Amino acid sequence: MKFSIDKPHMVYAEFIESGAIDQFKNVMAQPWVLRGALMPDAHRGYTLPIGGVVETDGVISPVFVGMDIGCGVCAQPTSFNYDEVFDLRYRIRQALKVAIPLGFNHHKKPKTWHEYDKILKTDWFNTLFNDRGGLKQIGTLGGGNHFIEIGADEHKKVWIIIHSGSRGIGADTAKHYIRMAHPEGKVKDGAYGLDVNSQKGKDYIMDMNICLDFALENRVQMIDRIMYIMGRFCEGTKDAWIINRTHNHAESKDGRYWIHRKGATHAEYGMMGVVPGNWRDGSFIVKGKGNPDSLYSSSHGAGRVLGRKAAKITLDLGEQRSFIGDIAAEVTSSTLDEAPGAYKDIFEVMRQQTELVDIGAHVKPIINVKG
Repeated sequence: MKFSIDKPHMVYAEFIESGAIDQFKNVMAQPWVLRGALMPDAHRGYTLPIGGVVETDGVISPVFVGMDIGCGVCAQPTSFNYDEVFDLRYRIRQALKVAIPLGFNHHKKPKTWHEYDKILKTDWFNTLFNDRGGLKQIGTLGGGNHFIEIGADEHKKVWIIIHSGSRGIGADTAKHYIRMAHPEGKVKDGAYGLDVNSQKGKDYIMDMNICLDFALENRVQMIDRIMYIMGRFCEGTKDAWIINRTHNHAESKDGRYWIHRKGATHAEYGMMGVVPGNWRDGSFIVKGKGNPDSLYSSSHGAGRVLGRKAAKITLDLGEQRSFIGDIAAEVTSSTLDEAPGAYKDIFEVMRQQTELVDIGAHVKPIINVKG
């Protein structure tokens, strides 16, 4: 599906709904938007479709980054034995649910984040972080489509994969700067941005970056906790490397031209990434091809076919539960909006982006934990 516009753009799937295309057209019509792309998992979002990538000239747009700044995926390979983890999967899952705060829960006591005081931030953000108990939020999963997954690839190598973000702190930061960008000072749908050379623009860039750091620290501390919990049941260590890819961010190489990714994964040439599907079909470890037409991006997941309310009305709970099989997971009426039927076919999404990434491994779930 393509449309005619006097700017470079690319749409990477034929099954993107018209609402997302209309949003993309409006964004591309802005004079400060230079080029854009829609990933194969794109669907309607807030101003810019989720799965949208755009490059801007001299402007950074908080609404193009999205509400959950720094939301992304970490994948940690380990040396745990597949058979041991599989046999103990229900006990491990229950222990993880106790050890890691889920949904709106957080730690009772502050955790340690040694780098926090060294990272540049505005006074406004520092106040927000302290008022929202930021150190109590580190190492917590959240809800929605965030998950902890322990799975194994084709070689039975066990991976820990976490999808999480910057908790409510990132959302509050987004809303604060969306108000600054909006001509009426409101958190309201609309393609508005901040001059990157203005104080407001500089402040947003600084606070966006600390949200990225916060989201990464959140995932890393959860991985450390998961390693500790798994170590109570079986022996294993972390490999020396980890993949971390955010899919709600903006980045620039020269300070003038900014690539915004909202629900899209950075995929420079040779860059490792993670594309999760759903708790039945697992995740793909990928390597970027550095495609300039996609603005060096790929999908960030399968993408929704049903909104949350529609999924809870339309999907059959018994049928979705039947997909669990041997996976240690739980599907209830409250999480039906995250069941496989709410999402596009991840295998088709991967076929739609062979120009963007190569698949390195397919990690199938053993354990899935959601908020």
